[in-house]
Amino acid sequence: MIPRNKKDKKIVVGISGGIDSSMALILLKKQGWHPIAVSLKLPIWQNKLNPLKENPSSTKESLKTAKDVCRKLNIPYYTIDAKKDFQKEVVNYFISEWKNLRTPNPCVICNPNFKFKQLLQWAKKHNIQHIATGHYAQLRFNNKTKQFELLKAKDKSKDQSYDLCLLPQKYLSHIIFPLGRYTKEKIYEIARKEGFKILTKKKESQDFCYIAGQSLCPFLKEKIGEKEGLILDFKKNILSKHKGLHFFTLGQRKGIKLSNGPYFVAGWDKKKNALFVTKNKKNLYKKELFVFPYHFISGKKLSKSINIEVKTRYQQKLSQARLIPEKRKLRIVLKKKIFAPCPGQFAVFYQKNKCLGGGKII
Repeated sequence: MIPRNKKDKKIVVGISGGIDSSMALILLKKQGWHPIAVSLKLPIWQNKLNPLKENPSSTKESLKTAKDVCRKLNIPYYTIDAKKDFQKEVVNYFISEWKNLRTPNPCVICNPNFKFKQLLQWAKKHNIQHIATGHYAQLRFNNKTKQFELLKAKDKSKDQSYDLCLLPQKYLSHIIFPLGRYTKEKIYEIARKEGFKILTKKKESQDFCYIAGQSLCPFLKEKIGEKEGLILDFKKNILSKHKGLHFFTLGQRKGIKLSNGPYFVAGWDKKKNALFVTKNKKNLYKKELFVFPYHFISGKKLSKSINIEVKTRYQQKLSQARLIPEKRKLRIVLKKKIFAPCPGQFAVFYQKNKCLGGGKII
């Protein structure tokens, strides 16, 4: 069990108006906590080419739902206008990564640099020691090491430890994940039982909440611009032209617009502004990759190579690998090749049920 201050049962709960954060409130109340709900107001890309007119995590409707849930549960409810901080910490990172020809993962960055930071700052301001969210993950306190460990959720199909891999010890010591020991189906069951059937019908957001997935190209065009260059095969035959290397990611198939395909993005020459493509998907499988910077949840450095399981995308299956420390970076040698690990994406390390941390692929 995680040691907590039993005297102070107040806890700040990040709530979006969705089923997970709402049920976190109920579960915490049943456990004897006194939840105080907080919603973060988030910005949206204001453009006619973006079908999203409000951020899915903080629409007027979702904030009203959050307020109604809290009223029904007799829980204090507050909102924080966090638009500027989200723009600074998450949106600017997102643009910068594409500009530097890296594939961003805004959720991995958002959690430590924005979401949990905002909740912890608000809690500290109001002299509250603990925060909670509706993430599917578990925490465990290791009495030997005196450290907190991040574990996969009981529901492996909903596990969000990948997106939480950069959380530091100083945050984990204040966090509770009420949903970690529940399956999604059980959460739906609790919602129906507690009179919140309407929440079971709400669609869950999948893409980056700031823009719709289909709006990425026009967004990048507005923020970074266009720079025409050649599309080449590995024999340097000219196949066509592109409008900017930042519109592509390694392994990408859609949007290349070449006949006699399919073609896959195989790399680029930044100096010559050339995009390389291939028909042979096998060329894109890699057995070795490097990460920097990287983060271990324990806060300790890796002194010798270890066996791990790793994944480079949230939905990807875990792959067996060897994690090897080098001068400044980590080398990952995979037992079996994986498809197109992209610079900028995060490789997240596991040993059995425990998430060790993660690092940015270079």
